[in-house]
Amino acid sequence: MSLKNWSLLCLLALIWGGTFPLAKLAVAEIPPLVLVFARVAIAAVVLHVILRLRGLRFPTAPDMLLAFLLMGFLNNAIPFSLIFWGQTEVSASLASILNASTPIFTVIVASLVFSQEVLKANRVAGIALGFVGVAVLLSPGLFGIGTEPLWAKMLFLGAALSYAFAATFARWFSGVSILVAAAGQLTGSTLLMAPLAAWQAATWQGAGWRVAETSAQGWIAMALLGVLCTAFAYLIYFRLLREAGATNASLVTLLVPVTATAIGAGFLGEALSGVQFAGMAILLAGLCVLDGRVFKLFAPRDRPVSKPTGEGR
Repeated sequence: MSLKNWSLLCLLALIWGGTFPLAKLAVAEIPPLVLVFARVAIAAVVLHVILRLRGLRFPTAPDMLLAFLLMGFLNNAIPFSLIFWGQTEVSASLASILNASTPIFTVIVASLVFSQEVLKANRVAGIALGFVGVAVLLSPGLFGIGTEPLWAKMLFLGAALSYAFAATFARWFSGVSILVAAAGQLTGSTLLMAPLAAWQAATWQGAGWRVAETSAQGWIAMALLGVLCTAFAYLIYFRLLREAGATNASLVTLLVPVTATAIGAGFLGEALSGVQFAGMAILLAGLCVLDGRVFKLFAPRDRPVSKPTGEGR
């Protein structure tokens, strides 16, 4: 990749890594489903404004609207809800690490459920390593020695599985502008989340959510999640997809846990335990093996064959 694309990749990793600390701050004051609705609604408005400025037409055919609803359900409504609810109990650092299991589930779903990809040896090994890393991360809860409940950790695996199904379904949008597809799915998820957010706001903790009691910090975190971590991040990701390709863009998965852990430590005072650090290392190693490019560094290179002296070019 060019230096510009590496810069975009690092910026995207920084923004998406910051999503987890921001969400941790926000869910301390705002109900999770309300926060999901706000995030997707704000991002949808921003992207629709960009569509109008660029003169792009938003499709209104029934089949496209249904596809937007399904994509918004799989790629936004379900995973965002599970992640934000899980973060009411789980640290931002651990949340980002568990969320990094998404590529592992994506390969499994694409290969075994939809037969879209072939399971090669490196992918099988990467999946195995990844699940070992996940097992290590879940082990404190399994043995009842961790401070973060097991049920909350499992929510992030559910989110990763939902992302995996969304990734396979996304191929349906191959002929659609990426910006239009993003605006469409966020619009769909906004419509889906509206009644759920209204219900949770009215019933949260028995007395309902009190808007007036939400601090400026909570509102700022909510706004940043919608504008910066969703709308702006999507624009960067789509540009990276166009200029560097999907394989290079997928490297962000390896960087997000690192940036999220650093931000969580610096601003929230979080620290990974030895077990969590070991689980992260094994999981990231599994992602490297799954990606496969690490093996090319050690593969023998073919030497150019020299031409006999005097032979014409």
